[in-house]
Amino acid sequence: MHEKRAGLAREAGNAGEQITRHTLLQVLLPAAGSVSAYAPMGDEADPIPLLEALAARGHPTGLPVTPRERAPLLFRRWAPGDELVPARFELREPPASAPVFEPDILLVPLLAFDRAGHRLGYGAGYYDRTLGALRAKKPILAVGVAYAGQEVDALPAEPHDEKLDWVVTEREARRFG
Repeated sequence: MHEKRAGLAREAGNAGEQITRHTLLQVLLPAAGSVSAYAPMGDEADPIPLLEALAARGHPTGLPVTPRERAPLLFRRWAPGDELVPARFELREPPASAPVFEPDILLVPLLAFDRAGHRLGYGAGYYDRTLGALRAKKPILAVGVAYAGQEVDALPAEPHDEKLDWVVTEREARRFG
């Protein structure tokens, strides 16, 4: 799936703009809900144009901070133009001085997704743990951000896997359940 996504990214053109358009037109976002995206690595579909558009509409925004192994993600406030610092796994994230917050909407990276709303991540379980912990406290809208070609017929699912509510691609926004 890494190789397939790399090929899709090379052909994607303005995928970030299309993902933004489909999200804003079709996804039912909580009015002023806080949003966390991810700083894209390599050939991941880029959610930053969407995060910028949501910030411009008044949504509080942030990015995840990679925690210790087996812990849920921590989120820090970040707005377009704010500093990002180098972090584990060659990621960039808000500095430790940025305030911690809990998002209402989580834009989620993935390697693959299926028609039932399951996602294939990178195997460490960060997003499943995080979604489970957040959903135990309050309603969370989980939106996968991907290229349309990352869809597969079916993915194996385990009891701890957290389903997505939506997937948004350069072609469409699709709601699950």
